[in-house]
Amino acid sequence: MNTLPRPGPHQAVYVISVAAELAGMHPQTLRIYERRGLVDPARTTGGNRRYSEADIALLLRIARLTEEGLNLAGVKRVLALEAEVADLEAELATTRSEGDQAVAEVHRQYRRDLVPMNQSVTIYRGRRTR
Repeated sequence: MNTLPRPGPHQAVYVISVAAELAGMHPQTLRIYERRGLVDPARTTGGNRRYSEADIALLLRIARLTEEGLNLAGVKRVLALEAEVADLEAELATTRSEGDQAVAEVHRQYRRDLVPMNQSVTIYRGRRTR
C-alpha cells in the first residue's frame, strides 16, 4: 500500500478556498487578513496563495480573538506579543541550559581539586595541663 507523506505544519499546500473552509471563514476574509498583515501565505510562481497547517491554526486563533471582541489592530498586537513571549521563552530556556552546563563544569572542577586527607584536624585551645 503506497501512501503519500503528510505535509509538514509549515508546508503550504492549501488553496485559499480550502484554507477558508478549514478555518470556517469566507475566502475574502483571508484576503483582508493578509492585507492587514495578520497572515502571510506562501505564493506559487503564478502568484496564487497557498496556506499551511500553521496558517490555518493562526486563522483559527484570529477567529477566537475577534469572537472575544478584539478588533483587527488588537488581534495584530496580541499576536505580536505572543510571538515575543515565545521568543523570550526560547531565549530563557537556552540561557538556563547554558547556566546549568556552566554550573556542572564548575562542579567537575571542584571534584578534580579535592584531595583526600588521611589526617584528622585537631583544634588547638591553648596549653594543655596535666
